[in-house]
Amino acid sequence: MESVTSIAREVREAIFSNLPPNAEITKIDFEGPKIAIYTRRPQIFLENDGELIKRIAKTIRKRVIVRGDETSRLDEKTASEIINSLIPKETGLKNIYFNESIGEVEIELLYPERVEQAILTRIFVETLWYPRVLRRPPVVSRSVREIREIYHAEVENRRRFLRDLGDRVYRKPIFKTDRVRIAALGAFQEVGRSAILVQTPETNILLDAGLKPTGNSDELPMFDLPEFDVDSLDAVVVTHAHLDHIGALPLLFKYGYKGPVYMTEPTLHLAKLLFEDYIKVSEKEGKPLLFSTREISSVILHTYTLNYGEVTDIAPEVRLTLYRAGHILGSALVHLHIGEGLINLVYTGDLKFARTMLLDPAHTKFPRAEVLIVESTYGSKNDILPSEEEARLELAKIILETIEKKGIVLIPVLAVGRAQEVLLAILDLIRNKIIPPVPIFIEGMIDEVSAVHMTFPEYLSLTVRNQVYNDQNPFTSENIHVYRGENKEEVTSTRPAIVLATSGMLTGGPVLEYLKILADDPNSSLVFVSYQVEGTLGRKILQGLRKLTFSNEGGKTITKDLKMGVYRVEGFSGHSDRRQLEAFLRRMEPTPRTVILNHGEKNKIEEFRSYLLSDWFRKKTRLSFNVLAPQNAESVRIV
Repeated sequence: MESVTSIAREVREAIFSNLPPNAEITKIDFEGPKIAIYTRRPQIFLENDGELIKRIAKTIRKRVIVRGDETSRLDEKTASEIINSLIPKETGLKNIYFNESIGEVEIELLYPERVEQAILTRIFVETLWYPRVLRRPPVVSRSVREIREIYHAEVENRRRFLRDLGDRVYRKPIFKTDRVRIAALGAFQEVGRSAILVQTPETNILLDAGLKPTGNSDELPMFDLPEFDVDSLDAVVVTHAHLDHIGALPLLFKYGYKGPVYMTEPTLHLAKLLFEDYIKVSEKEGKPLLFSTREISSVILHTYTLNYGEVTDIAPEVRLTLYRAGHILGSALVHLHIGEGLINLVYTGDLKFARTMLLDPAHTKFPRAEVLIVESTYGSKNDILPSEEEARLELAKIILETIEKKGIVLIPVLAVGRAQEVLLAILDLIRNKIIPPVPIFIEGMIDEVSAVHMTFPEYLSLTVRNQVYNDQNPFTSENIHVYRGENKEEVTSTRPAIVLATSGMLTGGPVLEYLKILADDPNSSLVFVSYQVEGTLGRKILQGLRKLTFSNEGGKTITKDLKMGVYRVEGFSGHSDRRQLEAFLRRMEPTPRTVILNHGEKNKIEEFRSYLLSDWFRKKTRLSFNVLAPQNAESVRIV
C-alpha cells in the first residue's frame, strides 16, 4: 500500500497547488482511472469553459471529474423538483435515479441530444448532484433496463471495484518498461477465438477473449500457455461483441479474474445478450456450459466503458484509446501507448474501411503507431467484395426469383451487425419498390439487438442517426414480424416470405430449425451474407455439402437432401476486403514500422503477407514496413 499512498499523496499535492483559495475541496478520491474532486463550489471548476479542470488534468496527467460534496447536496426530493423544472419537456424526461455513493444523478431522456449543456451545468451547481444523461430507448430494451438495474443494485460493490481499480492503475511501477512482447493465444493463421496477450515487465493486458464457433477442441484461446496467468492479468480490452472476440470473457471470471474490462458502452449491452444466448443455445443442444449467469454479472460489474477518443490510463505505464472500427455497433480499434513514449500499438480487431448504411468507416489517424496488428479475413487477391449497393441488387434478384416460386428466403445472420445491415437493405428495396412488401420474420434476439442500436444512435451512420433523432425507427416496418414461437412451420407456411434467423454460420440457434423444414424445398433459397468460418456447417454447405443431418423431436437422427437454392451475397460483410485493407494501410497515419497479420486463414495470411512485402506493392503505395505472420502459441517481441 505504500506505493498507492505515495502516488495518491503526489496527486493530491499537485491538485491543491492548482486550486484557488475559494475552491472548498472536501475530498479527493480514485474512481477507477478518474480522479474525483469533491467540492462545495463546483461552479469554480466550470467557469471559463472548465479551464481549471483542464489545467489540473494537464498537471497530473490524469482524467479528472468534479463532484458535489455529499454533505452539501440537496435532498433527492428537492433536487428532483429542480431537475423537472429545468429539463425541457421536448427532451422526454422519463426517469431520475440518484447514486448517493458517488453523487451522480442519472437523468433518463428520450431525446438527450435536445438538452443543452448549460442546463446540465445549472443542475449541477444548484443541486450539487452531478448529472449523467442516459438515453431511454424508444423501443423496449431488456438488456438496457437490466444492466442499469444491476448497477443500481450493486452500487457499493461497484464503488469498491472502482477504488480497487484506481489503486491498480496508479500504483508505483516496480520494473522499468523497456521491452514489450505479444503472445498469440488465438486467431493467428485462423479465424475465431481472438486473444492477444500484451506483456511488459510490469503489466499483462489481454486484447479480446473469443471462442471458435466450430465447437471443437480448439474452441478456447490458448489460456494454457505458460505466458498466460489469469492471476497476473491486469486488464482486458474488448474490441466488439461477437463471440469469436468476447465469448471466453466470462470464463476468465469463472477462474478467478477480478480486474477491469474495457470496452464501449454498446459493446457491453450487446455482450450481455450474446452471453445469455450462448447459454440458452448450449442448454437446448445439450452442450456443457462454459460459464453461468453469475459470471455474466461479474463481467458487467467489472466493465469500464469508454467513448471513442477517450484516453485512459489502464496500468502504470499503459494508456488506452478506443477508435471507431466500422465493423458493428460499438466496435473499436485499440490504441495502446506503452511506456514514456516507448512504443504505440494499434490492434484493429475486425475492421470495415468503407461507409455502409449502418456505420461510418474505420478511423485512420493516430497520435503514434509503431506497430499494427491487423485482421486479414479477406486477405487473398481474389477477396474483392461487391459494393453494398451491388449486394442489395443481388439480394433483390434472389428474393424476386424466390417470391415467383412462392418460396422462403432463409438468411442466416449474426444477430449483431449483419442482421441490422441486411434488414436496412431489405427495407430500402421495399421502399424503392424494387421488391414487393413481403412478410419479413426475424428471430433469435435480432429485435433486442436492434433496440440496443436505437439506444446508442451516436455510434451509427449520420443517416440512421438522424432517423432515430427524428423519432423514426429504421428497423421497423408494418411487414416485419418478430417471431418467438416454437412451431417454425407457422412461419414457413406463410409464402412467399423472408426469414432472418441466427446463427449466421449455422452453428446453432433457430436458423437450424428453419433449415430442417426447408432443406428439401427447391422453391426456397438459403442466402449467406456473412463470413463462414472453416469447419462450420455454413462453410461446408458453401463447399458443396448437400446431405444434412438433423435431430427430430425424439432425438432420432434424420437425413435430408439440401435442395434449396444456395447463394452467397458478400457485400454485406463487416470485414474489409483486400482493396479496403490496402486502402486502410495507405490512409493510416502515421505509417507503422511493423504490421502483424492475424484473424485470417493460413493461405490468406500468407498471400496477404507476400503481397505487402512485394516490390510492386511498395512501389505503388510507397509504403515499407516489416510484415509478420506469427502462429498461435508464438510470441513476438515488438521492442
